[in-house]
Amino acid sequence: MNSHDLQTIESLESSVRSYVRSFPTVFTKARGYRMWDENGKEYIDFFSGAGALNYGHNEPNMKKKLVEYILDDGITHSLDMASNAKAEFLRTFKEVILEPRDLDYKIMFPGPTGTNTVESALKIARKVTGRTDVISFTNGFHGMTIGSLSVTGNSMKRIGAGVPLQYSPTMPYDDFVGSEDDTLDYLRRFLEDNGSGVAIPAAMIIETVQGEGGLNAARFEWIKKLSDICKEWGIFLIVDDVQAGVGRAGTFFSFEKAGIEPDVVCLSKSIGGYGLPLALTLIKPEHDQFKPGEHNGTFRGNNHAFVTATEALSYWKDPKFEQSIQKKSDRITEFLDEMIEKYPQIQGHRKGRAFMQGISSEVEGFSEKVASEGFHHGLIMETAGGHDQVFKLFPPINIDEDGLEQGLELIEKSIQSAIKAMNLESDPVKQ
Repeated sequence: MNSHDLQTIESLESSVRSYVRSFPTVFTKARGYRMWDENGKEYIDFFSGAGALNYGHNEPNMKKKLVEYILDDGITHSLDMASNAKAEFLRTFKEVILEPRDLDYKIMFPGPTGTNTVESALKIARKVTGRTDVISFTNGFHGMTIGSLSVTGNSMKRIGAGVPLQYSPTMPYDDFVGSEDDTLDYLRRFLEDNGSGVAIPAAMIIETVQGEGGLNAARFEWIKKLSDICKEWGIFLIVDDVQAGVGRAGTFFSFEKAGIEPDVVCLSKSIGGYGLPLALTLIKPEHDQFKPGEHNGTFRGNNHAFVTATEALSYWKDPKFEQSIQKKSDRITEFLDEMIEKYPQIQGHRKGRAFMQGISSEVEGFSEKVASEGFHHGLIMETAGGHDQVFKLFPPINIDEDGLEQGLELIEKSIQSAIKAMNLESDPVKQ
């Protein structure tokens, strides 16, 4: 239905608008894993704000804390001046997240978005090492400003820069070449051979699970080997956990099971807990060499986000929460494997890890059709990959089992509808 509000958006908002084209309705209310539009239609949200709403919409405890803070005239905007909300967040993050994992980082507030934290990470690596190049990996996505875009693989997004993107050689991600060859042997050879044309870089930046790039999940042993190479050559290892962090990949930090300690970690999206803009750059203390104000931003002190972020960390005080993530992750994996076996005509294979999984289809346009059919069935879901070949599941990590099963049921209905719409029914379906 083309409502008055949609007409306003279509006539006044720039053509760059994107998600409103995929989900052409006006949303008016949201709670937990559910959303409602102006016509009263209910949707199950398996999109979660592209990973910014890991705890769902309007989480009640965070909402209560935020409303109390606002009604008490708490500080809203303070740049990086001291506030009690910031101090409380810092103490809680150290006690709940860093200390139990035996991690020691200085916490920088670079600005409110994912690309802000990546930009600051690139700058500190170059400042400390005195080198210029940053090695990135195929299909990586790190942001839309010039620095972070230079280490992003998507060619369409790179073209949008309008200028050459330099100082960012690209190396193959784990399993990029689709063979038994270890892509890090290839990378190491480039570092060792002074005829390779690749200088020793300031840093390497990696997503342990590539969200926008197609849910490519690097093996933990590959990540550990990459870390060892960086240590051997005095190269900063930057882990971009903007999307895969805060439980999305199964543990608070996506790299925990690899047993590594990155030099820099980038967090944003769900670190604010409530969907409020917030970003952190975690820097090993010996590398914390920015001069005061050398990297700044007007909105780097979002006190409302500090309030909700602190409350969100309450989830992580109880080990049972992380155990519940793993249990539901196993259910997602089981379901996706079942769909691949049950509907062989979709030519699918499972991608990703934990609460960022999906199916990559070799049938051109099929994953996009599944997402489109999902919307009609009342499911919000998007695609990933250079050709939108993956339909991905991003439910809130605190979704209850009933909600998860309802969403999975809608996905199967969407798969069935897409098969019918694309005339793939002639292939036998396993029962």
